[in-house]
Amino acid sequence: MTEFQVGSDAESPALPDLLASASPLSGRRVLFAFLVTSTIAAVMWLSAVALSADGLSMLDLVLLALFLVTLPWTVIGFWNAAIGFLILRFAKDPVAAVTPAVARIRGDEPITASVALLACIRNEDPARLIRNLAPMLDGLAPVGAQFHLYALSDTNDPATAAIERKCFEDLAAKWRGRIAVTYRRRDDNTGFKAGNIRDFCLRWGGAHDFAVTLDADSYIPASAVLHMVRIMQASPEIGILQGLVVGMPSTSAFARIFQFGMRLAMWSYTTGSAWWQGDCGPHWGHNSVLRLKPFTAHCHIPPRPEGGPLGGHILSHDQIEAVLMRSAGYEVRVLPEEHLGWEENPPTLLEFIRRDIRWCQGNMQYWYFLRLPGLKFISRYQLAFAILMFLGSPAWIALLVLGTFGVITAERPSAFMAPDAGLAVLFIVLFMWFAPKIATVIDALTRVQARTRYGGGPLFLVNVAIETVFFLMLSPIMWFAHTVFLAALVFGGSVGWGGQARDDHAVPLRLAVAKLWPQMALGWACIAALALAAPVAIPYALLIAGGLALAVPLCVITANRAIGAALLRVGIGRLPEETAASPLDTLQLPALAMIGREVESGSRVERRKAKEGSFRPDEPELRSTLVTEDIE
Repeated sequence: MTEFQVGSDAESPALPDLLASASPLSGRRVLFAFLVTSTIAAVMWLSAVALSADGLSMLDLVLLALFLVTLPWTVIGFWNAAIGFLILRFAKDPVAAVTPAVARIRGDEPITASVALLACIRNEDPARLIRNLAPMLDGLAPVGAQFHLYALSDTNDPATAAIERKCFEDLAAKWRGRIAVTYRRRDDNTGFKAGNIRDFCLRWGGAHDFAVTLDADSYIPASAVLHMVRIMQASPEIGILQGLVVGMPSTSAFARIFQFGMRLAMWSYTTGSAWWQGDCGPHWGHNSVLRLKPFTAHCHIPPRPEGGPLGGHILSHDQIEAVLMRSAGYEVRVLPEEHLGWEENPPTLLEFIRRDIRWCQGNMQYWYFLRLPGLKFISRYQLAFAILMFLGSPAWIALLVLGTFGVITAERPSAFMAPDAGLAVLFIVLFMWFAPKIATVIDALTRVQARTRYGGGPLFLVNVAIETVFFLMLSPIMWFAHTVFLAALVFGGSVGWGGQARDDHAVPLRLAVAKLWPQMALGWACIAALALAAPVAIPYALLIAGGLALAVPLCVITANRAIGAALLRVGIGRLPEETAASPLDTLQLPALAMIGREVESGSRVERRKAKEGSFRPDEPELRSTLVTEDIE
């Protein structure tokens, strides 16, 4: 078998390939494609009308072409949210409507599969990882014979590695006789996280049916693990089951506001996307369940030839694994349910940019995979869409620069763009931008229980307003960072795979200026040019230039720990887990402690365990193992 054998009959699932036969998905996809293309065509027509106030010049045509590059991401997001909102509001069982396998289980089926829990780490705080693992292991203990925890370390810092090893020795001793624990460290992190998991598959994958993927900053409660494993047991056609991941309560001002917006957007967006993508769902690389036999056989991703900006190992491996699994005939499904998993978001703007740049390089490496034979059409779309997500960034920055140039060189602003048509395009784009969040806002405001989860209607609306301004400021800062990196990538620039700074920390003004002065310079240059030539256009330009101009103060203020603590106390960025009991209570998160949330009492923990899974006291004891291999 070649490195990329796709569409093979080997290891085919027990159930037929849904796309090979007539399926409701075909109709959904045709309808979705029609909605997206017709919307793009209508918005482009209106944009052409707006720019033809004084005839269409070459500059106008360039602006239209750039705008066209940005539109698919915006329009697809809008229709995903609109469809998701309708499903969430009116479907009897919204999750089963988009992932039918959910209806096959009752929730009390015995766990019969052998499941590996894969904790992938590199230069992380071991105590944080153990904190996230402990309550999950505690909840899985009644069926511990079916689970085996593997700590797969790529840590290359000797001091961290020593602490890490000791922590997992202690963890193995604690769980001896209940859940097996294996620790393995590689000195050379060949292939990054994908190589780490590949090494596990070749060494131990054959001993297990499924693997649950965990990141160092992610948490999956035992109830979610058991729920997804039961679905996989009942659905031999599913190769990857991806759980919805939401942000964890944080004491960082940046993370709080960002993940409040993330929570607003993800539910309707993911539900709508799952409705038409169906069995060609996404994979985000963690908080998911893999069927190991086909994953090992079909999802290996060899490195690209060295040399050039996109050579070497693939940084964004997750979606490639999804399309390869689908090509092998297995389904890739997403579960758009809350309480399946949480993750920590970067605490500062600079850390957020650093993470996004790594994703940017990884997504650009998808160009090669677009040509792979045997991929499903939807799989090719997903890869192209991931590429377009970052290619849209330089298009937005170019629109700001060329749009400013067009306004200041025109006889009058109305000669550059017709005000009525231009405003219509602006409002349409803003509405589509915010559609996933608007869907959740409508849902929350029309349901008493939903409003209460976010701290009540007035606080919820205040948070929506703050997050809206934050989003409008953050987006152009990220567009500029992507643009600069893509330009550097052409000339051989690259990023590594280092550990993420996850703890709150201040960003000194000098550092913020050193990192973000280009954004600030471009933003103020555009504002100054318009102030001199066409002040009436400044309010519209601020939608992009404003965030750039204020990049430095945004970075410094949202990294200030005192400000983060103040926002937490008054409820800015309030999440449902901060107002009511949730599986996160057992983690004793600083954010929950600071606002006085009570941790679950012992009696509640016991009731939760009993509900989560079948306790079998007569189960044979399991020998816990600790393998401490340092692989050269």
